[in-house]
Amino acid sequence: MKNKTILHSPTLESVIMVEKAIEKHSTECGKYQLWKKLPKKMMYQTYLIILNYLKESGKIIIDKEGCIIWIWNPKMIRKLEKENLIIK
Repeated sequence: MKNKTILHSPTLESVIMVEKAIEKHSTECGKYQLWKKLPKKMMYQTYLIILNYLKESGKIIIDKEGCIIWIWNPKMIRKLEKENLIIK
């Protein structure tokens, strides 16, 4: 996303929709296949912006085969914080 102009920013509703789809279909499919499974249509460029945001924020990873994997686990993070295994 560096040095690129964003003509249309995704809405919070769109980001949440993509997050839920990734959580549901984690490890099942790649970018294009997941985009086709979204409950509402969105521009592919907007979808890619959301994926980039989720990747940069540490919520997803994309494996070498192109599968999108949901890795964000706030419950585990809270548990590790309570056990003083990680620092905020």
